[in-house]
Amino acid sequence: MGTIRNYPTPEGTVLQKDFQIRVRAAGQVEWQEVSCYQVKVDMHEVRCASMAYFDFSQEAEVEITCPALFFIYQVDVRPLSAGIKAEYDSKKIRLHLDRPVKLSIEVNRERFHNLHLIAGRIREDRPEPESGNTIFLPGDLKKVSVHRTEDLVRQLERMPEGRCVYFGPGLHYLEECAMRIPSDTEVYLEGGAVLVGTFIISHRENIRIHGRGCLYLANFERFGGLNAIRISHGRNVRIEGIHLINPPHYSVYIGGSEKIEIEDITAFSCEGWSDGVDIMSSTDITVKDCFLRTSDDCVAIYGRRWDYNADSRNITVSSCCLWADVAHPTVIGTHGDYEHDGNVLEDIRFEDLDILEHREHQDGYLGCMAINAGDKNTVRNVVYEDIRIEPFQRGKLLDIQVKRNPDYNPVPGGGIAHIRFKNITYTGCGEVKSCIRGYDAEHIVSDVTIENLSIRGKKAESLAEAGIETGPFAKEIRLLS
Repeated sequence: MGTIRNYPTPEGTVLQKDFQIRVRAAGQVEWQEVSCYQVKVDMHEVRCASMAYFDFSQEAEVEITCPALFFIYQVDVRPLSAGIKAEYDSKKIRLHLDRPVKLSIEVNRERFHNLHLIAGRIREDRPEPESGNTIFLPGDLKKVSVHRTEDLVRQLERMPEGRCVYFGPGLHYLEECAMRIPSDTEVYLEGGAVLVGTFIISHRENIRIHGRGCLYLANFERFGGLNAIRISHGRNVRIEGIHLINPPHYSVYIGGSEKIEIEDITAFSCEGWSDGVDIMSSTDITVKDCFLRTSDDCVAIYGRRWDYNADSRNITVSSCCLWADVAHPTVIGTHGDYEHDGNVLEDIRFEDLDILEHREHQDGYLGCMAINAGDKNTVRNVVYEDIRIEPFQRGKLLDIQVKRNPDYNPVPGGGIAHIRFKNITYTGCGEVKSCIRGYDAEHIVSDVTIENLSIRGKKAESLAEAGIETGPFAKEIRLLS
């Protein structure tokens, strides 16, 4: 018999009432109600979508009703690659789940007031709250808990290595909004914990942030610039399992860091510059099994940015759902050390991705798979493999350019080389033509291979058939069917 692990919702949490959700283990009689959190999406016209989460083992049955809808006539469950079909009638939707999934449930073709359903595996890595090495903050489902971060950090620093701070179910506020986490620390957000504030890891190492709770930043102003999690000159950091709701800046900010693992997180944003995971001057980074719906780039990889100045290399993004209400699902190369010799961005791999949306109206920022080398940057040894792109509103499949963007680049990039695309599918229509072009004879694109590109169910046999234009400063461009 399977198991459902549902989580309480503290009073004061901002919920969305568009959906009512019940879940049970397959074969059981009793249903459990699952709450929907409000997540704001799309910076151009901010709207309120829903996010619900629970964990299960074996198999689960989900029942969804839409109280405000008179009639359900269509239900889309995405990503399509999940292969999950909804059964529905005019009033009710039913899903059968046999594995952990992160889904968008879109009723009557509605993508902006949709339900993001996060059905995870039951995790057994909860720390022991009564341990002598743990600061246990139990929380309260009826009232707010306020934590003085200076005191928390001071307590942690007096503990031996292996220390932990544990946030239990309830609505928690961090005094002065931010907690700077010391080295050799575990931070645990239990399911049902909603923490208003941000975590900062600065010149620290050996840190794990995990659990099933939420970081909630929807009430902070855009130009306050808060990130959900900032890793600045960090090393050996792992972030896993949590939900990041509406930070005004990046969801996960990685600068000047190494050996960073991001796994099984969900993130939502609705502001300009509220990217998902941004990686600047960092090495040995993995982003895996995440659902990122952002109103700027979902994943961006740069060289020099602010006070970080180094190359970026050995980066893998895999098994993720990327949804860009604005800008790029993936982009490499915009920022670098233009005052000197630029940076090298290399050994980067995107694999097993579902791109659910690309919706950008400015021509300079198009491309589901974009390499825009500026600021003297050299981008090389990049692989895109097993990328499934669903119908999007406006954008390009790929955009490979050495360029000078006047808004960001004082000088053009150095060059782009050794780029591989393999097993790419696009099922939509009306895309802007893709392009591969250099800047001039000294700043070129070379050695680009595209293998097994399928558009609208048909394998492309030529660049023209694939809708890819090449410029005069691009060479060794190959399409293999």
